[in-house]
Amino acid sequence: MSEHLDFPWDIGIYDAHCHPTDTMAAVANIPAMKAKMLTIMATRGEDQELVLQTAQSLNGSNEAQRVLPCFGWHPWFSHQVVDDTQPGPQQKEAHYTAVLTPSPDPEFIDHLPAPKPLSALISETRDRLQLFPNALVGEIGLDKAFRLPDTWTSQDLESRDNQLTPGSREGRPLSPYKVKMEHQRTVLSAQLRLAGEMGRPVSVHSVQAHGAVFDSLKELWKGHEQPVMSRRQRARQQDAEEALSDDGHEGAKEGKSKPSTTPFPPRICMHSYSGPVEPIRQFLNKSNPSDVYFSFSAVINFSEPQARKACDVIKALPDDRILVESDLHVAGPQMDQLLEQVTRQICDLRGWELRHGVQQLAGNWRRFVFG
Repeated sequence: MSEHLDFPWDIGIYDAHCHPTDTMAAVANIPAMKAKMLTIMATRGEDQELVLQTAQSLNGSNEAQRVLPCFGWHPWFSHQVVDDTQPGPQQKEAHYTAVLTPSPDPEFIDHLPAPKPLSALISETRDRLQLFPNALVGEIGLDKAFRLPDTWTSQDLESRDNQLTPGSREGRPLSPYKVKMEHQRTVLSAQLRLAGEMGRPVSVHSVQAHGAVFDSLKELWKGHEQPVMSRRQRARQQDAEEALSDDGHEGAKEGKSKPSTTPFPPRICMHSYSGPVEPIRQFLNKSNPSDVYFSFSAVINFSEPQARKACDVIKALPDDRILVESDLHVAGPQMDQLLEQVTRQICDLRGWELRHGVQQLAGNWRRFVFG
C-alpha cells in the first residue's frame, strides 16, 4: 500500500482542475505549494479577469510557470448568457422566462444580472486565450441537477464571507429553478467550437448529463470520425509512414494528417467524472476524433456514495487517460494534501508502484495539455 511510502513530489504533481481564484487571498500560497502546476478554471463573469491576472502575476519565465489558466463559462451560470446568434428573446425578463424552468416569478428575475450576449462571451474568451498559447477552455459543461441559488436576504448579506469571490452560491438556499438543458447545450457547443477553432483542450463539468455531453460532442464530431482499422491495416499504415519518414517526407505527411482548425476540441477532460463504467466506452471509441481523459478528486469521487463507482471506473480506464485534480477553491497546503490523497488512492487501485504512478499521471497531464 502506498501510504507507507514517502510521496515523490520531486517527479511533479499536476492538478488538472482547481479554483484558487474563488479565494483570492489564498492565491499568494501558490508559489510555496508542493504541486508543480495548477490548472485553474474560470467559471463566470466575476472570475475571468482574476484567472488572467493570476496567471500573469505568477508565471514569470516558462521555467517558473506554476499555473495554467483556463477560460470558460460554467453551466451553473449559463442562464446569464443570452444567445444573440439566433432569433429569440433578448430582453432580460423574456430571456430568463425562456431559459429557466419552472417559469420564474418577476421578483426573482429582478435580482438576476442583465444577460451577457453569447457572441461577446466567445469574443472575450478568444481574446484571453490568445494571450496564453497553452491556455484551456474551461470550466464548461452540462448539469441536470443544479438549481439556482435563491435571492440574497439581508441575513445572507450580513454573514457573507468577504474573502470569497462574488458570484457563487455562497451558502444560500437553492431555488426551484433550473437552466433548461437546451440552453446549456447552446452555451456549451459554442465554447467547444471555439476550443476547436483555437486547437485548445477543454475541461468539462458533467452531472447527470454524461449522455447529453456525449451527444453534444458527437454532433460536432460528425463527418470527422477516425477510420477504425484492423491490426493488419494499422501495421500497413505504420510501415507506409515509416517509409515516408525515411524518404524525408515526414513534414508533408504530418501536414496532411490534421487540419489547422476543427469544430471540436482536440482533447477533452471529463473532470471529477461521476458516471458509471459503461459511458466511458463511448467516450473512448477509436472513431472519436478527440482524445478524452478522465480526472478524479478526493472530495468528489472518493466521498460516499460515489466512491465505489469511481473505483470501478478507475480500474477500467486505460493507464494513459487518467488525471488527478483537487477541485478546491483554496490554494495552499490543503490543495497539496488532496492531490497527494487522490494520487495514492489511484495508484493503489491501479496496482501502480507509487513513483511509477506519479510519473504516469504527470505524463498524462502533459499529453492532455500539449498533445
